[in-house]
Amino acid sequence: MAVTARAEHVGSLLRPGYLLEAREARAAGRLDPAAFKAVEDRAVREVIALQQEVGCPVVTDGELRRDSFQSELVAAVDGIAGAGMAAWLWGDWHSDVVGDVSRDRPPDLAVVAPLRQRRSLAAEEFTFLRAHTGRLAKVTLPSPSLFANLWSPERSTGAYPTLDAFLADVVGILRDEVRELVRLGCRYVQLDAPHYPLLVDPAWRAFYEARGWSVQRWLSAGVELDNTVIDAGRPATFGFHLCRGNQHSRWLVAGGYEAIAEPVFGGVRADRLLLEYDDERSGGFDPLRLVPEDKVVVLGLVTTKTPSHPGDEELVARVAEASRLVDPERLAVSTQCGFATSVAGNAVSEDDQRRALATVVRTAARAFPDG
Repeated sequence: MAVTARAEHVGSLLRPGYLLEAREARAAGRLDPAAFKAVEDRAVREVIALQQEVGCPVVTDGELRRDSFQSELVAAVDGIAGAGMAAWLWGDWHSDVVGDVSRDRPPDLAVVAPLRQRRSLAAEEFTFLRAHTGRLAKVTLPSPSLFANLWSPERSTGAYPTLDAFLADVVGILRDEVRELVRLGCRYVQLDAPHYPLLVDPAWRAFYEARGWSVQRWLSAGVELDNTVIDAGRPATFGFHLCRGNQHSRWLVAGGYEAIAEPVFGGVRADRLLLEYDDERSGGFDPLRLVPEDKVVVLGLVTTKTPSHPGDEELVARVAEASRLVDPERLAVSTQCGFATSVAGNAVSEDDQRRALATVVRTAARAFPDG
């Protein structure tokens, strides 16, 4: 069944304070697993209720059980060293609101042994979500080639002689994961792929090329890995999210989609492209002309990085602008990224989050009055 929703959000939601406290207590050994799970379950029920109250037609569990949107692979497998929270936070981060910050890549971060899977990545998330909402339940998973970050030419060759060999195992795990999700009844899976827009930046391009692939190969072989996962998960609908980094209200790079639009928009076999478009860092809408006619463009117009949003009229006008390039029947509206890409979340309040979600729903209703 195709997803026809005109409004959605990218996936992650703010962790409430009591959940953050429980995570600390669990890590310190002051809270046993059963008690901690009860706290997690309460928090997920609350964010499901929030989404339903503001009218979201697509509901997630907020990624509340994760350290980061991409951390569940590491949590579910053995073979990776140095993958604490710092593994998801490194880089040169920028913000005009909360200030810039630079964090070094952990020196010991690497796959050091063949991956051995211990549990599913997202089956628990989906089955709990499915049991607590009658709305369309979306599960988010990382794009497989995002995990090239874990392969080190210096430390990983004993386990995987090449990046290709490592990513083949990653794809196998994600392929099996989406098959299991579909078996459990999941109808909507989203792959998160922020690393493709990072390729427009010289420093990040050099980092990824140092893994062993040229930019051209990233934009061909990387997309084929995504397609392997997508093909394994049919008949579920697949979304594909692109952004330029989102941690603690900061971003990594700026630049439009022009350099990656043709191979990514045209090559990936996802059904819905969730594209960051909340400010000038994302460039203009012109690359949307390269989106094939069998894909929906979900315009990420509402920021999750700050409490402020454009007025309704401005947002509706931006949808109208995009409709000059994409048939309005193939447009939808979303937030530009998640509210909490990792545990700490962005510099917004829970009230700000509610208002942003309500803005997305209200903008979709006004921009697409016929549904």
